[in-house]
Amino acid sequence: MKLGKRDINERAFKFAIRVISLCKSLSRDETNRILINQVVRSVTSIGANLEEATGAHTRPEFINCTNIARREARETDYWLKLIYEINNRAIKDRMDDLLKESNEIISILTASVKKLQQNSKK
Repeated sequence: MKLGKRDINERAFKFAIRVISLCKSLSRDETNRILINQVVRSVTSIGANLEEATGAHTRPEFINCTNIARREARETDYWLKLIYEINNRAIKDRMDDLLKESNEIISILTASVKKLQQNSKK
């Protein structure tokens, strides 16, 4: 199980770097600036909360941090979809893989939280 936790932490870290890289390439009009600030906050929070979960002292604390990471992943997906919709085709082409990765991270974290919550009720 330890390998799985490290895998999602590493995946979240790499995802954040890719999103930040995308943001650096976006035009700096007022709308994009607002969306960039939001998505950078939420995408970096995914990994930060997973790291906090890794250092949790109790199982409930671990579950809570993982659940916060899941919520941040969903928020990130929302901001990415907005960025996708308001930008040009070249940006959209760059974002296809990011949106796929976003959905996969959400799925992994959702499954993890459900399993952790079920196991804690036993």
